[in-house]
Amino acid sequence: MNSATASVKPAPINLLDFDRKGLQAFFVGLGEKPFRATQLLKWIYQEGAVDFDDMTNLSKSLRSYLKENCCIRTPEIVAEQLASDGTCKWAMQTHCGNKVETVYIPEERRATLCISSQVGCALACSFCSTAQQGFNRNLSTAEVIGQLYLAQQRLGSEHRITNVVMMGMGEPLLNFDNVVAAMNLMMDDFAFGLSKRRVTISTSGVVPAMHRLHDVCDVSMAVSLHAPNDELRNQLVPINIKYPLTELMDACRAYAKNGPRKHITFEYVMLDGINDSMEDARTLVKLLKNVPSKVNLIPFNPFPQSQYRCSEMAAILKFRDILHNAGIVTTIRKTRGDDIDAACGQLVGQVQDKSRRHLKLQAARTTPHAI
Repeated sequence: MNSATASVKPAPINLLDFDRKGLQAFFVGLGEKPFRATQLLKWIYQEGAVDFDDMTNLSKSLRSYLKENCCIRTPEIVAEQLASDGTCKWAMQTHCGNKVETVYIPEERRATLCISSQVGCALACSFCSTAQQGFNRNLSTAEVIGQLYLAQQRLGSEHRITNVVMMGMGEPLLNFDNVVAAMNLMMDDFAFGLSKRRVTISTSGVVPAMHRLHDVCDVSMAVSLHAPNDELRNQLVPINIKYPLTELMDACRAYAKNGPRKHITFEYVMLDGINDSMEDARTLVKLLKNVPSKVNLIPFNPFPQSQYRCSEMAAILKFRDILHNAGIVTTIRKTRGDDIDAACGQLVGQVQDKSRRHLKLQAARTTPHAI
């Protein structure tokens, strides 16, 4: 190693990468007291401080160290789109040039932020636009919590975000540690202070991570189900091949037993002629018989080169009624932000695909059964 290489300064430590426990360990490692973590959280998330000199209850020597070795760095908002219904979508660029999308959904009694967890997605669900872009990498904790940080700054104190759903780009449970740390910050009283009932993680069914989450983080759970049997779900949600419905339902029952809402929300996208028959509804009733459930029926939101169509509303209503009559609370999700491609399944960002998914899709369009 030459002297030039040896003198290269390490990259600054991004303090947004730590939840409270992480910050406590960081400060103890510096010989400081653990309560410094609480002080820093309040400065960053409640006071909006980004200059360490403003953090006046930290010693001068500690502020000097933080200035020299640390930073507070979020992604950068590079585009903003406002839908006719008030939904707002931001494209946020990460340090490596990829872009992810974050969606703000205002309603009369709450305001929800839909946050991304990965650059792209590796799960290849056939009805999801994000999955068609392939996968690049997991987002860091700072890049996950940074979406909430930036959105709340953009909106201002008069428009408080009340709910967060981890339903943006990516599979959150495949970025377990970073997502859990970010959700801890969302619920920390000295950061964003959201109720555990108002933070929801959505998964396509990563069963081992569902069991692990149960032990470390108490948030609401939503499962992207979309099919009532293994044969169809293997096609729509390929991770089902690895973790079939029997295993998934066992994990759901275990999570619901001690979860904050005591039930699992199941997301079910309505695809014309694919999963929307009355027999599909009756099979779904049997599948959920012993699982505390709420079902969200989601009208399919089209995207370029999609092979699917949305179910007719008459079919969606009949499907809903079968579930209702079986005692399952069922709602039809109102489509929000579809005129700016901000609706469920439409988020795409800008992904430098490392999975070669986009090449496989191109081959499939010219050569049947190429995927």
